[in-house]
Amino acid sequence: MGNARLHSIHVHPAKALRGFSPEQAVVEPWGLAGDRRWVLIDDGGKVVTQREQPRLALAAAGLLPDGGVVLSGPGRDPLTVHPPHGGDRVKAEIFGTTVEGAAADAAAHAWCSAYLGAPVRLVHMDDPARSRPIDPDYALPGETVSFADGYPLLVTTLASLDALNALIAQGDHAEEGPLPMNRFRPNVVVSGTAAWAEDGWRRIAIGEVAFRVTKLCGRCVVTTTDQHTAHRGKEPLRTLARHRRLDGKLMFGQNLVPERTGTVHVGDPVTILD
Repeated sequence: MGNARLHSIHVHPAKALRGFSPEQAVVEPWGLAGDRRWVLIDDGGKVVTQREQPRLALAAAGLLPDGGVVLSGPGRDPLTVHPPHGGDRVKAEIFGTTVEGAAADAAAHAWCSAYLGAPVRLVHMDDPARSRPIDPDYALPGETVSFADGYPLLVTTLASLDALNALIAQGDHAEEGPLPMNRFRPNVVVSGTAAWAEDGWRRIAIGEVAFRVTKLCGRCVVTTTDQHTAHRGKEPLRTLARHRRLDGKLMFGQNLVPERTGTVHVGDPVTILD
């Protein structure tokens, strides 16, 4: 592990939309600064993701200095959305948890609804410190997360992706591979490890920032969605089901909780602490 490095960083300002890959990022208690602080909800208040709307893969959310976003997508003019101040408070249901946020303005709702062809609202998590606790089975008191699926950060490794792609090449849907890392929508990608080395991690440091490794990440249908075409296939779930099934879930990547804040940089050494 002496050669393990932070290969890339990925921030998704709006959940389910395309993000960007900076050279450095600030680690906050609930995740990377600006990551998944915006989300779409339907008329019933449920969070809308690529699970229901794969076309979200083709839309992008650029991050503004004030925490706002610039929305863009095929067939739509870009729209700048600033964080709402004093707007309507709304509730968003995400995996059975209800989170309070601030509704964006009417123009943002209209843009997103027109893009998807379905009524949705855009919601900002204005205070993740109080909004959404991490699963208490894996969290310390007071730990929170943004609109990410469950944990502040997701880490994957290049070696494990290579190993998975080698398995896909041997399977029934080899023509779908090799898959790129964006299928898994990680926050941090590590190079210089052995394949599946992350399975055994308990604590790691990226540069000067330490993280607790909580649990392997169970994968869903989003991983079968081509992030450039929104087309869905069978992989990687078909291969993960054969080779990476644990407790009924298909695993790829590890979930992280920061032990302290700081800044991580592409190229930082990655150290196994435990």
